[in-house]
Amino acid sequence: MTNRSKPHITAIIAMSLNGKISTDVNTRAKFTSVNDFHHLETQVSLCDAVIFGANTLRAYGTSLSIKDPELIKERQARHQQPQPLHIVCSPSGNLKPDWAFFSQPIPRGLITTKEGLNTWHENVNTCLNCNNDIQYSSKEGEKSYFQNIFISESSIINWHFILDNLQNMNINKIAILGGEKLITSFLKDKLIDDLWITICPLLILNSKAPNFCSTFLDDNMHSTISLQLLEVINIEEEIFVHYSVDY
Repeated sequence: MTNRSKPHITAIIAMSLNGKISTDVNTRAKFTSVNDFHHLETQVSLCDAVIFGANTLRAYGTSLSIKDPELIKERQARHQQPQPLHIVCSPSGNLKPDWAFFSQPIPRGLITTKEGLNTWHENVNTCLNCNNDIQYSSKEGEKSYFQNIFISESSIINWHFILDNLQNMNINKIAILGGEKLITSFLKDKLIDDLWITICPLLILNSKAPNFCSTFLDDNMHSTISLQLLEVINIEEEIFVHYSVDY
């Protein structure tokens, strides 16, 4: 692993036996169970922030807020906020202000570019013209959408810069929740410390269905990344596997 000081980063993935995280492009996974949902909520509850891609948000419309009272109580005992910071990564900034995500009682963050921030502001202003109930005429209005905005100087996100900013905010444990390009970019930069993988009992044969790890960065990545098994849990038909990552 890298020796560089940074927040601890865990990727949390649910996939079919052949490595697919959904049944089709930009489609939410519908094959996970109540047990996997509880596992995901538990892992998210341990984190100070979660990061997910814009396509993941488009597929689900919301982020996973912690609702289990015991998990919230445990966070308070650890002196954490009731909810982690929910950060969407969108270099294009093409997000819709009327998504249910923006009505959730959670703190929100945005990782984007200068151009993406302009696009986001244009989308909000367009929404303003259609809905007088939305207020966005001041900094306070902006904060009602995103409490924290992180701007990358280029279209390729500089994750070291972003993580430095997050660590300065006392965010020391982060979960990566997808999708494939986001997870792969973190692996490329040797930033993921461990993986929690739920193996679900099905095969997805749609060639367009995304894998949890993309091949779009092959030229810039190692051909293999070694993993060390930490634990295996079997609950009913699903297997929960925990690996550390050895670059």
